[in-house]
Amino acid sequence: MNRIVVIGAGQAGASLVAKLRSLGFAGQIALIGEEAVPPYQRPPLSKAYLLGEMTQERLFLRPESFYAEHQIDLHLGAPVESIDRGEQILRLGGKVFAYDALAFTTGSVPRHLPATIGGALPGVHVVRTLADADAMAPEFTSGRRVIIVGGGYIGLEAAAVAAKKGLHVTVLEMAPRILQRVAAPETSAAVHALHEGHGVRILFSTGLERIEGDTHVTGVRLSDGTHLDADFVIAGIGIMPATALAETAGLQVENGIKVDAQGRTSDQHIWAAGDCAAFPYRGTYLRLESVQNAIDQAELVAENMLGAAKDYDPVPWFWSDQYDMKLQIAGLNTGYDHVVVRQTDARSHWYFAGDKFLAVDALGDPRAFMVGKRLLEQRRSPDKAAIADPQTDLKALLRT
Repeated sequence: MNRIVVIGAGQAGASLVAKLRSLGFAGQIALIGEEAVPPYQRPPLSKAYLLGEMTQERLFLRPESFYAEHQIDLHLGAPVESIDRGEQILRLGGKVFAYDALAFTTGSVPRHLPATIGGALPGVHVVRTLADADAMAPEFTSGRRVIIVGGGYIGLEAAAVAAKKGLHVTVLEMAPRILQRVAAPETSAAVHALHEGHGVRILFSTGLERIEGDTHVTGVRLSDGTHLDADFVIAGIGIMPATALAETAGLQVENGIKVDAQGRTSDQHIWAAGDCAAFPYRGTYLRLESVQNAIDQAELVAENMLGAAKDYDPVPWFWSDQYDMKLQIAGLNTGYDHVVVRQTDARSHWYFAGDKFLAVDALGDPRAFMVGKRLLEQRRSPDKAAIADPQTDLKALLRT
């Protein structure tokens, strides 16, 4: 194998090509990205970058010189036009690239509000790319009014930034509570209280009927007929795997590009990793949207491209920065029937299905996160009473 092409120059793509070189692969590597900038970190876009605490250069995962020094051909601002799987070539900007192995690390794309309700008006923003953040940054001026549609992590992180910069913030959430899809009521309540304490207004069970304005956003009309004035709107209504190119190429796609346990798609010469990949996990197929998954899965795919034949079996973990609190999550809470609340000088919520430990939400409690993650890696379930007892030394649970 002499030629590897990677489509998608984000966290997963950058990790994959760097791993190939570190493993000693000496053939040709091309990394292709739609954006005109080198691979960069996405999480700070809705936090430190919007706050002005991080420069663009600090966002970059590696200096652009890294790719040249490691003989990685970086093609930026260059969407792939087509893939011919039979000939094992792809077309890009009038050029033809041949490959022996191809990897999709195309990530995900944001859901947009429908144009029919004003979603295409100037002043309506999403938070996904560097260009999105740059377009939105001038809006974050003290005293302005922002409506944020969606009470998930992205929407709430944007709300925290806006509140810290002195804006009047209203969050619209169609569900009865924020974070309903991903967190227990206990976690939702704690995060809600945090935002209320910073002056953010959250409207529950509230739908958006229309964004108002002729040439720019002026306000919104809610499903109950209420009008709210607004200077701009942020849509934080989720993301979708970027699978359009894979579908056009005829790969198997089902809530992501379907791969086997080693990251190989329905075509033996094509692989996928990161947000765009749906992989087998404990009897089902799972797609993870996290930095750590993008890194770990991409590095494993790099190994498997070179013949390692390793299966991917992660312990998922995530984080979200809101104000001065870091919410850290280890595991997946799917199927939980009980939540143990641990309250010390910090707070954590431990999810169980019967006596089986599934996940932990650690709110400003890095020790609980670390211990919970280690227990999950060891496939061990701690005693519920011990977790709830604030006198319990959590680290001791790793030794029992």
